[in-house]
Amino acid sequence: MKKGIVIHNKSDRPDNIVLQENQTIERCIEIENSLPDFFKEYFLFLKNSIGINTRLAYLIDIHFFCRYLIENTDLTAASDASDITAEEFERLKSRDVNFFLGDYCSRYYKETQHTTQIFENHNRALARKRSSLSSLFKFLYRNEQKSENIAPGFNPIKLPKPQPDAIKKLEIDEVARMLDLAETGNGFTENQKKYWEKTKLRDKAILLMFVTYGLRLNELQQLNISSFNFSRGEFRIYRKRAKESLMPLNKTVEDAVSDYIKNERPPQDKLPDSESDALFLSLQSKRMTAKAIRELVKKYTSIVLGTSAKSGYSPHKLRATAASTLIEYGFSIYDVQNLLDHDNVTTTQIYAAHKKNVKREIIKNFEWSEDIKE
Repeated sequence: MKKGIVIHNKSDRPDNIVLQENQTIERCIEIENSLPDFFKEYFLFLKNSIGINTRLAYLIDIHFFCRYLIENTDLTAASDASDITAEEFERLKSRDVNFFLGDYCSRYYKETQHTTQIFENHNRALARKRSSLSSLFKFLYRNEQKSENIAPGFNPIKLPKPQPDAIKKLEIDEVARMLDLAETGNGFTENQKKYWEKTKLRDKAILLMFVTYGLRLNELQQLNISSFNFSRGEFRIYRKRAKESLMPLNKTVEDAVSDYIKNERPPQDKLPDSESDALFLSLQSKRMTAKAIRELVKKYTSIVLGTSAKSGYSPHKLRATAASTLIEYGFSIYDVQNLLDHDNVTTTQIYAAHKKNVKREIIKNFEWSEDIKE
């Protein structure tokens, strides 16, 4: 029986974030224990050089590659990933990885008792797997565990360049309708209104925070009551790679969050210790999961867009909405980059290039025929 985890937190980060990180680390260790022993120094390299979520993603990809070697090739005699030998890895060539990425990963099958499951990876997923394996093979070469660096021989994977007019986001009038829906419930079915009546203040606060700050899903999901300092007009969030950031509160968001805390959220002393500080709670008085928040956003945006709940927009689309709207209102691209925590300003520039009806305006004012011009 697995023991419960007790947190002795001596950092200034909230317990819920420490616990979430610990769960990710435990998952990393679990995968590491299932991989060959000669990878141990590579695991140490990952631990100290990249964020824990990226570390987990790399380990999942590498374990998947090892299972491929066992189940789909004659490149190893092992029956378990942990039994693959350093000598077998030494014999691997670039073409072996290229077959994995280009032939197997693009479409593969898994047999269950009753069905055959088909899995497909688009180029972005393939590029991540390529990056994971490049990291591994480069390290093994640098660490003198492999005599040749085969990573430069991996076939390139072309990623489509993001097109500004393909960005999915809400227009300003659609944001207004979404917030009105959260406030009035007009547009919900009678059955949906039963739930909306219980969560309308929470829902409005969540949607406002997404479209005002362009928060990432995890950044919002991790928020606590103690994250907010209303007297100073600010709140604290924890970004990727353990970065902390103080965000200013505007009156609209401050009023919405305060209204939710005072008039809808259960009082802290009525909640178990594990949930007493969590900001956004489910109807079961537990911290909302990332999945629940994603479904909430999809529900509201699907009604505004007039589509099915499945086709509604994700929280990341509201992040794009915030970026595009801020730039449309005339804010500096560098200020928006800082607010949204983009690593590179070129990411922000994509939103700056996206202006409503720009193609229509160009063509409307560009006529070849003199008769039409007149």
